[in-house]
Amino acid sequence: MKVGFGCDHIAIELKNILMEYLEEKGYECLDFGAYDPKVKVNYPEPGQKVAEAIMRGEVDKGVLICGTGIGISLAANKVPGIRAAVCSEPYSARLTVQHNDANIIAMGTRVVGTELAKMIVDEFFGAEFEGGRHEERVRMISGIEEKYGAKWHE
Repeated sequence: MKVGFGCDHIAIELKNILMEYLEEKGYECLDFGAYDPKVKVNYPEPGQKVAEAIMRGEVDKGVLICGTGIGISLAANKVPGIRAAVCSEPYSARLTVQHNDANIIAMGTRVVGTELAKMIVDEFFGAEFEGGRHEERVRMISGIEEKYGAKWHE
């Protein structure tokens, strides 16, 4: 599986740790920035880059990190077809895949520590969409996007 990573300048260290962690588990990780903690990067930029890479099929899923995970996930969710969820603990990371078919996990470097972040990505990548009653809800989310002119077909 190909995983796109993106962060702002304050989250580079955690991004690098998680990329290495997932690469050791056999994932192919692509880095969409930021790269230098001395160069300010506004979180919408990497959020959009990773989301668009998923939309184009260049990566399968994404991991986004900023101070809280909130801003970067909001940016990613503006891209049609993206379901980015901010999670600060493993349970929600698993359920957002099982119930929402989330394709991006977001977290905050100021909120979670390294070991908790590893547990969060483990649950996110270890979960599978359950379908069933959840499919209708995911279709409803896509319907909202289409109502306002955004279209993306998997």
